[in-house]
Amino acid sequence: MAQMQTMMQAAQPDKKVHIPNLLTMARVGLAIVFVGLLSSVSTPTINPEASVGDRIGELSSGSTTLLIVSAAIFIIAALTDALDGHLARKWNAITKFGRIMDPFADKLLVLGGFVILAGPNFASPLISGGSMQLSAVAGWMVVAMIARELLVTSIRGVYEGEGVEFPAGAMGKAKMVLQSITIPIILLLIAFGNPGPESGERTIIVILVWATVVITLLSGLPYIGRALQHTIDENARMLEVMRGKKARKPTKSTTTPGAKARPKSNKGGQGKKRR
Repeated sequence: MAQMQTMMQAAQPDKKVHIPNLLTMARVGLAIVFVGLLSSVSTPTINPEASVGDRIGELSSGSTTLLIVSAAIFIIAALTDALDGHLARKWNAITKFGRIMDPFADKLLVLGGFVILAGPNFASPLISGGSMQLSAVAGWMVVAMIARELLVTSIRGVYEGEGVEFPAGAMGKAKMVLQSITIPIILLLIAFGNPGPESGERTIIVILVWATVVITLLSGLPYIGRALQHTIDENARMLEVMRGKKARKPTKSTTTPGAKARPKSNKGGQGKKRR
């Protein structure tokens, strides 16, 4: 009986190892649902003179409901990100699967959201004529954020394979928090507010979007700097090794025909040349 209890206690930590990974996979599923719902949104024509009360009265419309549901799903998915990381550290349940899938789930959720926000679904016509991107997210902003993620992922993949650690710094954490705040706020302001030109909602959206883009790009600089420093140090070590080999290179001795060859000595750097 005692042996059985010991085995059950030993198996308990094994179950805990899977909980962070299950939360990560749940976030992948939520991200897919989030992107799918957001892709179905069709923003209404913006009337700059409409009040917030007028927009709240439109909550029965399908697109407005989709915006609210999408924002709720995004918030839940972002919370699972914080939870699975906390549990993985608390239980020492950091696995290779988690290290691969956790950032993948984050990028799918956040970058997927920004891609849709920059798309035609959020280009709303104006009653006064023309159109505007309600999300204030331009295509080049999304390209810049994706480029940052690809570069940092490549740097970490190469240099961590050489034993160089790239832990998430303060800028990286600030980037993730700001991205997780910006997307649901944009969706809720579009759903409940009237983010037309020169409106208060529009100002909030523009500030959040630009702050997110700037912090996202700046957060990549520490990774680039650390990679450059490591490369410089490696090149310096290689030069030292090459100079050392060159200094120890044996010199060829010339002998005249018929002369008796002198015995080789280990002195004076006349050892065998290394291949």
